[in-house]
Amino acid sequence: MVNKGLLVRLEAKPGKEKELEKFLQSALPLALEEPGTENWYAIRITKSTFGIFDTFANDADRDAHLNGEIANALLEKAKELLVADPLIEKVDVLAVK
Repeated sequence: MVNKGLLVRLEAKPGKEKELEKFLQSALPLALEEPGTENWYAIRITKSTFGIFDTFANDADRDAHLNGEIANALLEKAKELLVADPLIEKVDVLAVK
């Protein structure tokens, strides 16, 4: 059962919105390769605010994702693309359809 999640908020630097969008889209194949990542969504909230929401069955899978290729790639690109460090929140999933 999916009961753990991550909610990540990303604010693009002015003029870097399209580049951040493409970066997030390019991360999908990496997410598909992670056996513990049940669902992975890259979203746009406003013109310059983006997010990632993903779900996991347990803390170990969530922690593996936080130490995986997507997180490492995002941290490498953060200074170039983002106004500030990503806001990463561990959340509990209360209900799923």
